[in-house]
Amino acid sequence: MAGSRQIEVLLEDRTPHKWIVPLAEDDFQAFFSRGNQSVIRKVFGEGSFFSPMLFGKFFDPSDAFPLWEFEADLLLSVLRSSGHNQVDWIQNDREYVLKAELPGVGEDCVQVCVEKGKILEISGLYWKQQGDPKARNWKSGHWWEHGFVRRIELPDNADWKKIEVTVKNDVILEIKIPVKSSVSPTRQGDGSE
Repeated sequence: MAGSRQIEVLLEDRTPHKWIVPLAEDDFQAFFSRGNQSVIRKVFGEGSFFSPMLFGKFFDPSDAFPLWEFEADLLLSVLRSSGHNQVDWIQNDREYVLKAELPGVGEDCVQVCVEKGKILEISGLYWKQQGDPKARNWKSGHWWEHGFVRRIELPDNADWKKIEVTVKNDVILEIKIPVKSSVSPTRQGDGSE
């Protein structure tokens, strides 16, 4: 039977001043070409949701991306045709749903946070050396050497306080973001009809 586990969504930013070192394209190319490191290839390889090259153009994952402003079929068509698609998202009148494969590091390493009600942040460690002082504060240094991140701008109509995050079969991260109800309660006793 398929296993599913709920992940707590942090609704406050507990790590101010994180991601202060941007991942530039030349940094990424140098880091990625360090040999055949299977974990690094899973995390940042073609089609991974955490790759800076996910959508065919370099984009620092620590910068907020307006994912919901794009049509999924259009943006993901190249990944789908190449067979490297590890991410999908849909939206309807009730919710936004994002599904992404975890980069083979285990669900316990994943953290989901909503920053100021505007940014959804998915991050985690994939490389943790014991006694390494850099690993303790990995988000403020060359974070890509220790972990992964993807930051997404939330739509204005997202009900960010009710986001649900689940990991299915230790592989698929699923994030459901409800849409705020557009129906406002009628005011009673105002005398209007």
